[in-house]
Formats: sequence, structure tokens, C-alpha cells
Amino acid sequence: MSEVIEKGKRAKVASFTMMERTTEEKNAALCAIAAQLLQDEAHILQENERDLIEGKEKGIDSAVLDRIMLNHDRLVAIHDALLQVVELQDPIGEILEVIDKENGLHIEKRRVPLGVIGMIYEARPNVTVDAAALTLKTGNAVILRGSSSAKYSNQVLVESIHRALEKTTIPQDAVLLIEDTSRQTASELFTMKEYLDVLIPRGSKALIDTVVANSTVPVLETGAGNCHIYIDEVANPQMTTQIVLNAKTQRTSVCNAAESLLIHRKYVEIHGEELIQVLLDADVTLYGDEAICNMDSRIYSATDEDYATEYLAMSLSIKTVDSVDEAIQHIQKYGTKHSEAIVTELQDNAKRFQQLVDAAAVYHNASTRFTDGFEFGYGAEIGISTQKLHARGPMGLPALTSEKYYIDGAGQIRQ
Repeated sequence: MSEVIEKGKRAKVASFTMMERTTEEKNAALCAIAAQLLQDEAHILQENERDLIEGKEKGIDSAVLDRIMLNHDRLVAIHDALLQVVELQDPIGEILEVIDKENGLHIEKRRVPLGVIGMIYEARPNVTVDAAALTLKTGNAVILRGSSSAKYSNQVLVESIHRALEKTTIPQDAVLLIEDTSRQTASELFTMKEYLDVLIPRGSKALIDTVVANSTVPVLETGAGNCHIYIDEVANPQMTTQIVLNAKTQRTSVCNAAESLLIHRKYVEIHGEELIQVLLDADVTLYGDEAICNMDSRIYSATDEDYATEYLAMSLSIKTVDSVDEAIQHIQKYGTKHSEAIVTELQDNAKRFQQLVDAAAVYHNASTRFTDGFEFGYGAEIGISTQKLHARGPMGLPALTSEKYYIDGAGQIRQ
């Protein structure tokens, strides 16, 4: 029996146990995990360093290494996110709708767990803990399948989670890791409908496209982030610079970082050179159209490929546009329906942009970096959905639930 099937069976059994666990029991488990992670910090960081050393030897890109890296501050942030999930309302059992029929039937629609969630992801070891936290809180079991680039980190984190769960009423099999990171195990997960209720891919566009194309298990799709900022003709220059710098440089390797800048021609004429200089001074590599390239010899000529690229690095494509509608059309062509922003003092343009841009999160005068479960108040997130069915945007606890109708009667029969 393969590792995937064996752990699928164990997770399925654990999911039935999880259905009976109370909010208090689940919260106690999350608190135990948070404490255990800090207690095991030295060992966790040691194993994480093994991943980083191997990654450097294999020539893994620095942006990917940044996503793999754990340090004290990041571990504390993971700890804090767990405790924030504890404070969140448990959605399980929430009554969403009540219907009382004339024949006396009492119908309630309630939130229930999904069952067994499969999580296939790249690089980020924090996803290991985030996924465990959110699935446990919602009464689910989870099968985790990370990438080889973070295998030691994922293994040690799950070991810590199991040590913590051993002290609680939550079964250890509610959180399982597929340690074999070969393509074969990924392919097995794609078709494990007998044990998996949903599969969530999180990582590169290539990974997500592969899962969507090949999975027979229902997929909760998390998309790539080719995020745009449109600077309108009337925009506050100081605010604009702060937003652009934050969205591009605060952390480049994440999906909510800005990858493309659209600037109204009138803004370019007045403030363009100043903004371009700030970006160059921040060591951002720029790819622009003719109007932008004419400002500085260090700017490269942008291609269609640049406008379609999620750099995840200190690079940015820039295009000059003549209207908010042209900016919207550009985003419709190149955007990935993740996060888009407009910087403007014209309320009508802001309203039009937010209404017509097709994305999970559309900002007015704010950085795209806020598209995040923690920032939205969800605690840890399972991912950011760019699809429209079941869930969209940062997926917190409600996204990991389904619905069930509870019907109480007194002997009614249908005529």
C-alpha cells in the first residue's frame, strides 16, 4: 500500500473523530501546538537551515529561498497566528438559515466540516502550520504534501504538531504529512476521491494549473498574483510613492506583491521621473514602454511577456495609459484576478475601477500587500482563492466548511 493511500485511510478515520470535537477541545489543541513550536524552536530552525543549504546548492532562486526561510520572528508570527485562530469564532454548527414549513417541518442549514482536505504546496513551511490550524479549528483532517525544497522543515513542524496533539483529545492522524515528495505522490493525491473531499494547491502557476488540469478531486484553486497598481491622473504623489514602494519592495516573494504599474500619462508628465528615480534607488529593475524608457537609460524595454509575468522579485513592469478604462482593459488582459489597486483622488474613477476590475480584492488608495488572511482578521489563511465558486479571496475558517440541512418533523409524509 502506498504512503498516500495509507495516510488517506488514516485521515478519513480521524475526520469522523474530529466531527465530535468541541470548540474547547480544538482550541486547546491549537494552544498546545503554538507552545510546542516555540519549545522546539532550535530544532525547527536547524532543520530549516538544512533546507536552505540544500536549496542554495541546487541553485534555487533567492525569492523561493526567502519563502522557505524560518527565523525567530517568523516562528513567533506563526505562533501568534495560531493564537489568533483560537480567538476566532468556531463556524461549525453555525445556523445559516431556518425554514419552518406549513406542514410543521423545521429545517435548519448549518455549517459542517468538509471532511479530509488535501493540501499540495511549494516552498512555504508556514503553510504546514497554517493549514493544520485552520483545518483543526473547522473540525477537518488534513493531508499535507509539501515540496522537496522544504522537506526537512515540513517534517519537523509536523513532528512538533504531533507532540502537541498527543497531549490533547485531537487525534494525531488529523494532521498527516506525505513525506515522499516525488511526482507520483502528487499524482495519487489528484485522484484520491475515496478519501479526499477537496484538494487545495498553493504555489506557482505551473503547480496550480497542473492540479486543476489533472485532479478528479474537487479543487479549491489558489491563483498566481500578477498584481497591478494603477496611478490615476489625479493622485497624491506622496501617497502614491509610499503605496508603490510598499507593494513592490516590502516583501517581493509573495503573491500579493505588485508586479506591474500602470500610470496615467498626465501623472507621468508631472511626477513620473520622481517616482521612477525612487524605484531605481530602491534597486527595482524596471521594464517600461517607450515613454517610461525615455526617462532613464537603466530601464529595459517591456514586452508582452513582462506584462504577464509574476516576478516575485525586485522587478516591475510599467505602462503608460490614457484613462482608467485603458488601465482596466490592460488588467483584464494580463491580470490573474488576485489583487489590484487604484491610487486616485477622483472618487468616480475609484468607483469605476473597483466595480469593473475582475479580481478577488480591489483596493483604492492602499497597498495590495493587505490581501492576507491575517490582515483581514481571519488569522492564518489556507490560501487566496482567485476563483468564484465556493470561496474567493483570503480563505479563512468559513471557506473550509460545507453546509448540511437538519430537518425535524413529527411523522410528516409527502403527498
